[in-house]
Amino acid sequence: MVVNTDRFALDCITRLRLIETGSQAPLNRKVRSKMKISARNIFRGQIESVKTGAVNSEVDLLLSGGEKLVAMVTNESVQSLGLAAGKEVVALVKASSVLVMTDDSGIRLSARNCLAGTVKTVTAGPVSAEITITLAGGAEVHATITHNAETELGLKEGSAATAVFKASAVILGVPA
Repeated sequence: MVVNTDRFALDCITRLRLIETGSQAPLNRKVRSKMKISARNIFRGQIESVKTGAVNSEVDLLLSGGEKLVAMVTNESVQSLGLAAGKEVVALVKASSVLVMTDDSGIRLSARNCLAGTVKTVTAGPVSAEITITLAGGAEVHATITHNAETELGLKEGSAATAVFKASAVILGVPA
């Protein structure tokens, strides 16, 4: 996928310092104006707060559509990226890290990110299916789930669904 959603996101991804599980992945400084990445979910947001723990920090984001997202990164990452309240960041989440839930039935989850929306598309295959959920603010979340799960959940365009993923599955990027 070629990322060209807006100038800020493009800058964050093309001049980027990404943090994944606490280790920096610096890229060659001669980065082209466009970059292909495998993460299907690219969210632009602003940091609301950073809660520092002994090893990791919890970073609360407010997405442009009003949804809230939580990322868990190392304290070293917070320092090296300069993460602080008010800073704009890009959050990346692989579609394979997103679970889909249709009825919570009062279930409490340890996953910090539960984004409710409506199924926009279901692309079914013999082994897996890609589900696109549109959130109230207009952002889309892509999930790759098994074909059996798609069938058992009865996912159809227009049905209510919630995208669920752990805070540790979120990769944060800032302009270098």
